[in-house]
Amino acid sequence: MSYAIVGFGKIGQALAHAFARRNIDVTVASRRPPEALAPQAGAIGHTVVAKSLRDALEADTIILAVPFGEHREVAKALPSWEGKTIIDATNAFPVPEELDGLPSSAFVAKAFAGAKLVKGFNHLIAATLAADPIVEGGHRVVFLSGDDEDAIAPVAALAKQLGFAPVKLGKLNEGGALVHARGRTWGPLIFQDLFKKEQ
Repeated sequence: MSYAIVGFGKIGQALAHAFARRNIDVTVASRRPPEALAPQAGAIGHTVVAKSLRDALEADTIILAVPFGEHREVAKALPSWEGKTIIDATNAFPVPEELDGLPSSAFVAKAFAGAKLVKGFNHLIAATLAADPIVEGGHRVVFLSGDDEDAIAPVAALAKQLGFAPVKLGKLNEGGALVHARGRTWGPLIFQDLFKKEQ
């Protein structure tokens, strides 16, 4: 399984730290050329490699860490998203009217036709996401939701590999609504920093 993080702002860099901590290879890309990202990527860890957006999108699993409105630009970069898994770490706030009542991830999923989309890694602030998720015998929780049950399992496995405790919330419009903003109100689970004790 190959991984890429698209977007190299605070959240993208925080996720890159999580991969580097576990020596897991990950490609990073943004609107800036790879040469501009390389020094920062290298400073995070040797498993973090900056590439062009086109090259990064060859990965099986792509973490979307761009500002919400930029997801369409990313979606245009490939003619087909068949066989790809998108982990949507974006947040739409305040919620744009164009969503028309849809959870933001369901709206994002429409742009990535053919891909499997899982909402995840979006409810923690960057500094928390970048920190070691294993604390005092517990693992920091990440919430996952998606309309394709089969897609959630490999994302949960990745979260575990990264040291997090994945908690599945079900479909985007059910439990997933807890980690989406509505209007000018954040979902009740956003910014909750929770830990799951070792069983």
